[in-house]
Amino acid sequence: MLVTLSMSQTLITAADADFQAISRVAGTLEPVRPNELRSVLRDEAALLLDGLLVRVARGRGPLDLALGDGLASLTVGDRLLRLGFSSLGDYARERLGLSGSTAEKLARLARNLAERPLLREAVLRGAVSPRKAETIVPLARGDEEASWVARASSETVRALAAEVQRAVGDDETEEEPWERLGLSVRPEARAKLEEALALAGKVLGAATPRWRRVEALCEEYLGAHPPPDVAEEAGDAGWMLDHAPAGQPLEELKAWLEEETQRWDFIRSFDPAPRPGPGGEAAGAALAVELAGELTSTGPGVDLTRLDADLRRLRDLRARWDDLLGHLALLLRQLGLWRDMQFVSFSHYCTERLGLSERAVSQRVALERRLHELPALRTAMRAGRITYEKARIIAAHADERTLDAWIGRASSLTCIALAREAEAKEEEQMCARGEVSWHLPVRVFSLLEPALRAAREASGRFLTPGEALELIAEHFIATWKPLLAERNTVQKRVLARDQDWCQVPGCSRAAAHAHHVCFRSHDGPTVGENLTGLCAAHHLHGVHAGYIRVAGVAPHRLRWSFRPGGGPLVGPEAGTVRASANGRMAGAAVA
Repeated sequence: MLVTLSMSQTLITAADADFQAISRVAGTLEPVRPNELRSVLRDEAALLLDGLLVRVARGRGPLDLALGDGLASLTVGDRLLRLGFSSLGDYARERLGLSGSTAEKLARLARNLAERPLLREAVLRGAVSPRKAETIVPLARGDEEASWVARASSETVRALAAEVQRAVGDDETEEEPWERLGLSVRPEARAKLEEALALAGKVLGAATPRWRRVEALCEEYLGAHPPPDVAEEAGDAGWMLDHAPAGQPLEELKAWLEEETQRWDFIRSFDPAPRPGPGGEAAGAALAVELAGELTSTGPGVDLTRLDADLRRLRDLRARWDDLLGHLALLLRQLGLWRDMQFVSFSHYCTERLGLSERAVSQRVALERRLHELPALRTAMRAGRITYEKARIIAAHADERTLDAWIGRASSLTCIALAREAEAKEEEQMCARGEVSWHLPVRVFSLLEPALRAAREASGRFLTPGEALELIAEHFIATWKPLLAERNTVQKRVLARDQDWCQVPGCSRAAAHAHHVCFRSHDGPTVGENLTGLCAAHHLHGVHAGYIRVAGVAPHRLRWSFRPGGGPLVGPEAGTVRASANGRMAGAAVA
């Protein structure tokens, strides 16, 4: 462990020096105007941008592993609950400004590499990308680890994934693609659809995402109405969804290009181990040393305040690299230079050349494009007023006229509250336009299309996709509404008032219990003003274990107290106030 930490310290310091050099070059590059595209020297531009992007991707490696180590450490025992969070995703989103899926991915990779020292060393040095490491983890164990590390340093992600899939019979390396669905619906149909989705939430849980509820509606309908043969619909299939998932020929094209280009050896290659430079001293290196004590300790005496501070400092270091990544990737994608480098797609380039997921890079590119359009948003990010996750939400909904209001709102809300508020505004706008617009995984489309055909067949007449969706919603309501009739208890009314969400600020879980703000043991009454919805973890292991305290009047005048160090609260003034029940900041700074 000491050898690994020493290596992390050296490489983070080296990466920090490399960051300064890359920044000086990247700062001279700006997006190209349409009338300037013909004057771009594409070969030179491809070599320059590719070289910088590869260095950026590798420079983030040590920081990602250090972040992953710290996040994995937080999942031990009740450490997250001692900080006031019920899940790693909530902590990462609210404290670090990272998406929950990114945090889980970093922690999982860190746990896997802790058991594979050779692979960890290769990732730290940049000889193996994190994407390749994730791919070969199932087989890189024991005596086989060294040989798989050697293969990963020279073979492509596609080839490694194919070999792992043949060996273990499972393929978890490919990220599922998502697509946008847009349909016109009547107001009456929309009301039925929302009712059906709400019922699906009661069946599956309030925290169930919309795409999973849509999937449930389709599964329920197809269980009772088998779809007609596709061939019968061939004559007038234009009414169906415009969706065609990628097929095997694309994989064959990737394999052919890898052979023809000899795995892109013609592109400038780099020494896998970054060389330490004179600049960028203590920030990253000292941080690795400070983090070491927390990561090697598993006892109850871990200083969670210090660990939390270390993770936020790592977050700040990583954010600088992400700024460079978004800026450079935007330029490369705008010019389409991945084609000049003989890659099948931008996704192919991200996976094989950068060792990053296309979704992560595309999100950074999309945000960077909006930051050029809304420079005040970049200023707010760099000033620390809003996090990366909040900036993504604002960028998707704000314009020059509303930007200041959105930034002000984001400064006073938790990230999950801001996301829910933005989603509600988007729903209102779609309702006014008479349409639905959902972002769905491709596999949901594979259920939605036959469900729409089945609805058309069952009606015996022509239906638009919106009308077919209305029929599917009616069937779900008729099936499940009678089964979900419940007694109108005080607890049910309280959870409905709180929209079935846990009211602890920053929590994304569904409420499972109605908690007495003034305990029943202290003669607290069972009335709405003294009850608030909590998830099981926050109720049983947060409040009743003494890590969280709530006082005031529900639902909008609650005060939440947390002990910064993660220990039980002692005395009436212990801890800091995080936010009120509706997600707005209140009182002291966010804990």
